Amino acid sequence: MKYKIAMLPGDGIGKDVMEAAQIVLNALELDAEYVYGDIGWEFWKKEGNPLPERTIELLKETDCALFGAITSKPKKEAEEELPEYLRGKVEYFSPIVKLRQLFDLYANVRPCKAYEGNPLNYRDNIDLVIFRENTQGLYSGVEFYPVPEEVRKALEIHPNMQKFKDVPSDEMAISLRIFTRKGCHRIVKKAFDYAKENNRKSVTVVEKPNVIRETSGMMIEEARKLAPKYKGIEYMEANIDAMAMWLIKNPERYDVLVSSNMFGDIISDLAAQLVGGLGFACGGNIGDDYAIFEPVHGSAPKYAGKYVVNPIAMLRSVKMMLDWLGEKKLAGRLENGIAKTIKEGKVRTYDMGGNASTLEMAEEIIKNMD
Repeated sequence: MKYKIAMLPGDGIGKDVMEAAQIVLNALELDAEYVYGDIGWEFWKKEGNPLPERTIELLKETDCALFGAITSKPKKEAEEELPEYLRGKVEYFSPIVKLRQLFDLYANVRPCKAYEGNPLNYRDNIDLVIFRENTQGLYSGVEFYPVPEEVRKALEIHPNMQKFKDVPSDEMAISLRIFTRKGCHRIVKKAFDYAKENNRKSVTVVEKPNVIRETSGMMIEEARKLAPKYKGIEYMEANIDAMAMWLIKNPERYDVLVSSNMFGDIISDLAAQLVGGLGFACGGNIGDDYAIFEPVHGSAPKYAGKYVVNPIAMLRSVKMMLDWLGEKKLAGRLENGIAKTIKEGKVRTYDMGGNASTLEMAEEIIKNMD
């Protein structure tokens, strides 16, 4: 086989949309071997590990991966679902966040495109691509509760910590927002390179340097160093709160957006709603040597196994995977099938006002690919 692709259905509707993806990939006749891996809530409940080591080893033997969806619950609720002998011995973590960090998948890429004929479009001329730093920022996972005394002591150097000096350690939680120059540089460069390769007209850095001066400031500094090297691409800056307003007011004004982990997460979901919601929101977690592609939506347990959800987010993620593999012709066929199916409107899932099943939508897209 030319490619070896890991398939990670995960939880809930992740399994439904992964089945749709497999049907479409078979129809495209991609020269690939598909290997399925264990990930998700059922393995947390059975083994106390939602990302078993065997799955990590499986991924190391593949070219890339497709991922479905994950169920996550707060710490206390997660522990209550463990068998008695595991309680208090393990702590739940997000498998997809861990995979991003393990494989250094630093670029989370989320295209948000308004397809002609989609009744859910906010406007018909939206075509955004959001680059979100994927391994640092507030999702670095460096958190403390209760706050250890050595951490408190180390932070006393900052004068603003004085206002918390009388707060007991078990009434305080700290999450660190960690940026590095390397992390800022490479995500901004990835965004500019994409803009150059795809004839995009602008790159906008979305941060909050007027308040979060050190971390957001570092991102802006690196962007300003890089921008002059990309002639013909307009460089802009925007604060995250203002961008939330401007994306609703003038979404067509923007082209490529780049931001840190949490801010990028927020604006990409906002942008997804502008083009129809999470049923259309695809994503790629991309590093220098490996990539995992996934729909942005969650596991939606109440719909699991009912095959009613829209598979287009997953199929657009498949299209991203094909592009990343260099299979441009197959990616183009799939894109044509998605665009034609939406434009014709003969087959629609419930979110689009129809009653087609997940797999019926996939079959219609296959019919329209050529």
